[in-house]
Amino acid sequence: MQLEFYKYQGTGNDFVMIDNRSLFFPKDNTALVARLCDRRFGIGADGLILLENDAETDFKMVYYNSDGNTSSMCGNGGRCLVAFAKKLKVIENKTTFIATDGLHHATVDENEIVALQMIDVAEINVQEDYVFLNTGSPHHVQLVADLPNYDVKQNGAAIRYGALYGQAGSNVNFVNQIDPNTFSLRTYERGVEDETLSCGTGATAVAIAMNVLGKTAETEINLNVEGGKLTVSFEKEGDQFTNVFLKGAAQFVFQGTIEI
Repeated sequence: MQLEFYKYQGTGNDFVMIDNRSLFFPKDNTALVARLCDRRFGIGADGLILLENDAETDFKMVYYNSDGNTSSMCGNGGRCLVAFAKKLKVIENKTTFIATDGLHHATVDENEIVALQMIDVAEINVQEDYVFLNTGSPHHVQLVADLPNYDVKQNGAAIRYGALYGQAGSNVNFVNQIDPNTFSLRTYERGVEDETLSCGTGATAVAIAMNVLGKTAETEINLNVEGGKLTVSFEKEGDQFTNVFLKGAAQFVFQGTIEI
């Protein structure tokens, strides 16, 4: 069977996109998803995303990590799916869609910049050396020195698989402050089990964590990721962060077919 696919990337976080509105894709075939995401024997991607019909919103997002398993919310994947929905003419310039963590609103402009509303965040665990919070996916946020030379894969894996987060694990973000409202980050992603060039829920987590820690008083924060630049904005009401938006480029790379 020939499978038609589309490849998208958002600040270097790349995804295989499939139009599954006819529900033809074998969704329980973990090995197939992993093979499609494999960079040597497949298309190559950090994750695979199905666009499906939804009765109450414009579409449904079904997200798989590159290991083939369904996963929690992916911010950059959500932004790329919005761009994909526009290419398919499912939407025009704004949308509401459903994902594993609930309802999302988004806009996309003529320059392929997608602004995606993330979930509200209220529960933030601040410890001496790190902050933990869930922005649709769980994230450990830790300030480090010499971020460019930091061993993200080794140190990230140690935290992800360590006793701190149990069997489920966590994504892990290492951060360095550049100026009052700009931070650089590198992320170890569970499910990919390696560093990725960008993580949208991670960038969102870092922005909120840095505000909570008092590293910035800004409510619009610039994030430098390995694959480009993202912006996170929010409103703060007491200890709750609402109207959280992740903004950045989401670009079509290529499309093709592959035998499955």
